Amino acid sequence: MAFRQLLGEYDCKLDAKGRMRLPSGLINQLGEGEKHTLVINRGFEKCLVLYPEDVWKKISGEIDALNIYNRKNRNFARYFYRGAQELTMDSADRILLPKRLMEYAGIENEVILSAYNGRIEVWAQDEYDQMMEDEPMDFSDLADEVLGKIGQNSEE
Repeated sequence: MAFRQLLGEYDCKLDAKGRMRLPSGLINQLGEGEKHTLVINRGFEKCLVLYPEDVWKKISGEIDALNIYNRKNRNFARYFYRGAQELTMDSADRILLPKRLMEYAGIENEVILSAYNGRIEVWAQDEYDQMMEDEPMDFSDLADEVLGKIGQNSEE
C-alpha cells in the first residue's frame, strides 16, 4: 500500500483546553482537501497517530476486510479502532486531542509530531526523547537487517 509522503519532526504545545496547532509545514504537506479532517487513534507504541482521511480509509478498508470469524482478527480490529475519532481543524489550524487518548499516551502539554509513511505520530515529548535515546547502537546494522534484502530475488 503506497501512501503520500509526509515528513518532519515538529515540537508542539497544547493549550489549556488540550488543543494543538498543527505546524504550517505539516499543513502544507496535507494539501487543501485534507486540511480539515483527520482521524486519530492509539499507536502501536505509547503514542497517538493522526491519519489524513484518505489514508485512514485505505487502512480501515484493509482491517474491515479481515475475517471476523477469526478471534485474532476481531481482537486486532477492536484494539485498532479503540478510541479512534475524527478530528476537525478549527480556523486557527488547531485540533482538540481527546482526553482519553491523551491519558493513554501520557501527553500533558509538550508533544513531538513525527510524520512518515502517510501518518503523523503524536508523542509526549519525554516518551519520544526516551525512545530516541534507546535507538539501536548501530543504525547501519538495523538498516541492513530491515532493508538489506530489498531488491534481492526471493529465492536467495
